[in-house]
Amino acid sequence: MRTKLLPLAGLYLVQGLPYGLQSGLLPLLMRARGLSLARVGLTKGLYTPWLFKLAWAPLIDRRGSPRAWLALSTAALGLVCALLAALPPLPSGQGGLPAAMVGLLLLLNLGAAVQDVALDTLTMQFLEPAELGPGNTVQVVAYKLGSAVAGGGLLALFPNLSWPLLFLLLAATYWLAAALAWAAPDLQQLPWSQPSEHTPCHLQDLLAVPGTLWTAGFVLTYKLGEQGASSLFPLLLLDHGASASELGLWSGLGTMVCSIAGSSLGGALLTRHWKLLPLLRLVLQLRLGGLACQTALLFYLDTSGASLGPSTMLRVALLSLCLQHFLGGLVTTTTFTMMMHCSQLAPRTLQATHYSLMATLELLGKLLSGTLAGVLADSLGPNPCFGVFLVLSALTLLDLDLAPSTLG
Repeated sequence: MRTKLLPLAGLYLVQGLPYGLQSGLLPLLMRARGLSLARVGLTKGLYTPWLFKLAWAPLIDRRGSPRAWLALSTAALGLVCALLAALPPLPSGQGGLPAAMVGLLLLLNLGAAVQDVALDTLTMQFLEPAELGPGNTVQVVAYKLGSAVAGGGLLALFPNLSWPLLFLLLAATYWLAAALAWAAPDLQQLPWSQPSEHTPCHLQDLLAVPGTLWTAGFVLTYKLGEQGASSLFPLLLLDHGASASELGLWSGLGTMVCSIAGSSLGGALLTRHWKLLPLLRLVLQLRLGGLACQTALLFYLDTSGASLGPSTMLRVALLSLCLQHFLGGLVTTTTFTMMMHCSQLAPRTLQATHYSLMATLELLGKLLSGTLAGVLADSLGPNPCFGVFLVLSALTLLDLDLAPSTLG
């Protein structure tokens, strides 16, 4: 299994680079050159190609092989980065990104989204059911590490890193990854799609796969309470007197380390033959307990004379923040393993499309929660808002009682 996981680790690490680049590094570079916060925020629209993965997932299912799609899309990402390196550096002032740069960044996201579908499909065909736990640990951890490297790690290592050199390094990395995807001996054994396998794909075909309806509903809702709380809790601690510098350290680096540790533990437990659904139930119960503690802490801080400051209560709050991200990493790895297991029950010519449907719903649920959390807090107040998050997390736990036995 180690010979399978090593190439997957390298490929998933490279897959995390575009997200880290655009969510971490690019906003810093834009703001440093004087662009307005509104202009910086508008760059989120560059992620649009990720919402249309279902449009090309059937092509990956029915034309060629996932290895070929992965190698070609990764090489194409290297070409886009080389073109970005040839552009002038980011302009100063309020004018926004040049049109050529916007177009190339959209192409970067399009290639990354195709690469994402191809790599997930390859992983499903590459791994045996018993290997999905370690495989999804590699997926989540390597992706987060790649995102962290591109999101600020390069800038921290090389403070004077220029725009052309940055994208030339990324281009070289992509081309090495494309060579790995094409030349890795184990990956060469994956079959190509045959013309006789090309049948139309309809939504009812996807929904007919055992466990699909329940899994779709679960992945759409399982992060609603967690994502809303994790996006608001650090801001509320700041409102109650926590130090911005200390909070930034723990909510940035500390939570990332804890999330990766939780993801790694999830894969280790599944490797030791823990059953998916019992493990998921245990972790969801722990997550609900942690969220209840955070809610109680917020109610306490609203009492007369209560404050965080440099106190034991602040350390408790920061510990609860890290604990929730640790449990969140555990939940994510276990849920992604369940998603992949469900997609493996589909015919091979539907697996890429099926998993893309699950992954799109999972992403939609997280975006929905993160977007509406602030609106909910402003309209209801922070404490009632956290009460809603508790209810949503409890409903997710109850939903687990309806899980089909085919998901293990």
